Amino acid sequence: MMRRRLAWMPVLIAARADAQQNVDLSTVPPRDTVQLTIYNSEDLTLVRETRTVTFKPGVNPLQFSWASTLIDPSSVQLRFKTQGDKLDLLDTTYPHDKPQMLTWSVRSALDGDATVEITYFTSGLSWAADYVCVSNPEETKTSFDGFVRIINNSGEDYENAQVRLVVGTINLVETIAQLAQQGILSKHDADEYRAGRRRVAELGQKAKKPASDKAMKALGYAEAEVLREPKGIIKEGLSEYFIYTVEGTETIRNTWSKRMRLFAGTDAPFRIQYRYRPQEYGDQVVRLFILRNDEASDLGTTPLPDGLVRLLKDNGRDGLSVLAHQNIRYVPIGQEIELNLGPDPEVIHEQVPLRSYRDNLWFSRTGLEVRLSPGQGHKIEINDQVCGWDEHQVWTERIRNYRDKPIDVEFRRSFDGDVAFHSTLNPTLHDFRTVRFAATVAPGEKKDLTYRVSSKQGTNQEERRVTLRDGE
Repeated sequence: MMRRRLAWMPVLIAARADAQQNVDLSTVPPRDTVQLTIYNSEDLTLVRETRTVTFKPGVNPLQFSWASTLIDPSSVQLRFKTQGDKLDLLDTTYPHDKPQMLTWSVRSALDGDATVEITYFTSGLSWAADYVCVSNPEETKTSFDGFVRIINNSGEDYENAQVRLVVGTINLVETIAQLAQQGILSKHDADEYRAGRRRVAELGQKAKKPASDKAMKALGYAEAEVLREPKGIIKEGLSEYFIYTVEGTETIRNTWSKRMRLFAGTDAPFRIQYRYRPQEYGDQVVRLFILRNDEASDLGTTPLPDGLVRLLKDNGRDGLSVLAHQNIRYVPIGQEIELNLGPDPEVIHEQVPLRSYRDNLWFSRTGLEVRLSPGQGHKIEINDQVCGWDEHQVWTERIRNYRDKPIDVEFRRSFDGDVAFHSTLNPTLHDFRTVRFAATVAPGEKKDLTYRVSSKQGTNQEERRVTLRDGE
């Protein structure tokens, strides 16, 4: 059983030495502890493991192998955690005939056991966050449960590992996957690696219970796959990123994935808003659930990683309705989470042009001398051309609300050029060219939001911005 594992796991082999000679041993010291710190942004994982090794006085060779894994050999380091005053690392050798192995030479004054720590970078470990949000039938509160799925395609099993997840971005000149494949992985191994990544994406092992059994079943998970006890996660803030530390230890097997609970948010308040923002949502009014990532919303005090949100609604008949699936970007503390449900068939929006006209015309006059036939002399023709004017357009944003409760609607309209926006809608400027205004529409009400847009054309134009004016 041990020999089969040597083909794919990092192996540390100790060789005992007496005063006359070194004697190789066939024993492989197992890991005592292992810690994985996964940097998702660069496909990079820092592995820190400890092993207990028996030393004899003299020079002890230690061999470390990483066959069929994605370990970066240049990153492997050895440190003595105990008995460091009696142990001395002399050199590190990379045998030319064994490209996936190195040998440390350790001079020992110890006759006994010591704990060594080995650290290295590897590739192929990643993680992804996802969230399950379940609204109550009245759409006033929602649960918001976070999960993290760890995917292992590194070529190595990590048993009883402490897992730490880094939220943030780091920059590397060269990824570990590339380093590991430069003269170390065969084409067959590389093909197996890529195929393994595809298999992991298809496996999607379902672990850890979301908001409820009912929510899990609505997502297609069998009841037997639901684990009852959530895994706690400790969040540690650093200057440029956050580290989530999973409590306890987890076994992360190669080509497997494991799903763990990130947090559980119960009865998180949210608000519903309808928005018309053509640059963001297209030429339509969309419905949004808006939450805030703060302690008052029971979502914790740390940023939320990128991930997929599955938004469900309790239909009041012991069932759930799927409202939306949406990917969210990194959400800092205090920032809103916007879940787009798309157009609402019970809210109708029309953009109706009422009239248009021009005024404040300016002309440029030019004279042209025209020579006539011989004996008739010449004459001067005067031409007047329009060189500047004001263009006026009157619009109404018509909203019909067929829902049984009032709705809040926000509009953002962008205009190019020198524009004056006339209205009684209490507008504000979102930026120098975008006007924002809002209204509340009662159940069953039709409301017209009317405004006039005056744009200066030609020589009348002085600057490129929008100004707000009272009246229509």
